[in-house]
Amino acid sequence: MHSTGIPSSRSSDLSAQIEQLFSRRSLRVLAVSLPLLALAACGKQGAQQGAGGMPPPEVNVVKLESSDLALDYEYVGQTAGSKETEIRARVPGILENRLYEEGARVKAGTVLFQIDPSTYQTQLASAEAAAAVSEAKLNQAKREYARLAPLAAEKAISQKEFDDAKSNLETAEASLKQVRAQVNEARLNLSYTKVVAPIDGVTGMAAKSNGSLVTAADSLLTSIVQTDTLYVNFSIPEADYLKVAKEVGSGKVAVPGKRANNGSIGFDVKLKLADGSMFPTTGKMNFVSERINTANGGFDARAQVANPEGTLRPGQFVRVILSGAKRTAALAVPQRAVIDGPMGKMVFVVTPDNKLVPKPVELDGWTHGQWIVTKGLQAGEQVMVDGVIKAHDPGMTVKPLVVSAQAALNPPPAMPGAPAGKPASASASASAPAAASAASASAAK
Repeated sequence: MHSTGIPSSRSSDLSAQIEQLFSRRSLRVLAVSLPLLALAACGKQGAQQGAGGMPPPEVNVVKLESSDLALDYEYVGQTAGSKETEIRARVPGILENRLYEEGARVKAGTVLFQIDPSTYQTQLASAEAAAAVSEAKLNQAKREYARLAPLAAEKAISQKEFDDAKSNLETAEASLKQVRAQVNEARLNLSYTKVVAPIDGVTGMAAKSNGSLVTAADSLLTSIVQTDTLYVNFSIPEADYLKVAKEVGSGKVAVPGKRANNGSIGFDVKLKLADGSMFPTTGKMNFVSERINTANGGFDARAQVANPEGTLRPGQFVRVILSGAKRTAALAVPQRAVIDGPMGKMVFVVTPDNKLVPKPVELDGWTHGQWIVTKGLQAGEQVMVDGVIKAHDPGMTVKPLVVSAQAALNPPPAMPGAPAGKPASASASASAPAAASAASASAAK
């Protein structure tokens, strides 16, 4: 054994330090390695359970039942006053004064404008004077006729003289009638210098200012609109009209009431305003044209809606919702249950042995958060509405939890810790196309 040149006491101390150093390093390595080994063991165990030891995933399903489904038809409409009247001057002249406040509500008979009456006052005075002259001539003719009548009976005068007196009387009577008609016309023209409101309603802006000349060719002064009751004009596309008529004829759809003489059906009418809110008053449909409007390719229609507070104004654009119709003995699925796949619309059905099966479906319209299904499903089947993240492979076993159709219309609750405003199904929606692709391919086989 070679000597190192180090005293034996120092050599033993150095060996003790080296053993202590390696002992500390081993403890640190062991402290780091144990969690990693534990995670690896857990991962291996989880993989083993995922391969065959984990329970089937739970999914929410609805059991389909045939029922009468409410149908709504929605179109674009525009409001209009139930009465819209143009206020025009009936006689020409200088506009002296505007006597109303623009935009104010007025009653029928309220004076709105005053046209200079001096010319028409003069015409009335002249006509009255002419009537007085005609009346005097009539009285003279009456006296002459009364004087000659007894003489003619005694043959004291010639027959021609008597006939002339009678003709003068008749002419005087006719002249007086004519002049009196002229008096009435002059009085009527004078009354027209006061332009009055023909109906109750809300006034518009004045088309002319004081001092303007009003002529027969330019007689518009303002307008009045009745807004207590409003009309809503809209158009029903020809395709919709023919489809509804066909479905009503076949008994698939029932409409409220019977068709009226003017072509309208007793639909309840709801209005959706531009801000998305619903107008509180429900109206009624009261007219459908018998011919197509060639300008828009649809049937002109109209609804009547009460507007006591004056909230709606003529000319507003609204969404017209016709309600009251029903699709009889129909099937419907919630919106979340339908997936867009490469082969079209489809849903996942849970079979009686709890297997997941994709089924293509044909849809016909939307009603209150649900799609109406016309082909592909039958009453009694269970359709998955939530759980596409956990269950999206055709043929896999799932655990169905039946929920009511009304509960299925509401979005699922947010996951704990999820950001505010983002539903828990956001990731499910993102992965739905991939799941639909796999399910569509399986359905095609």
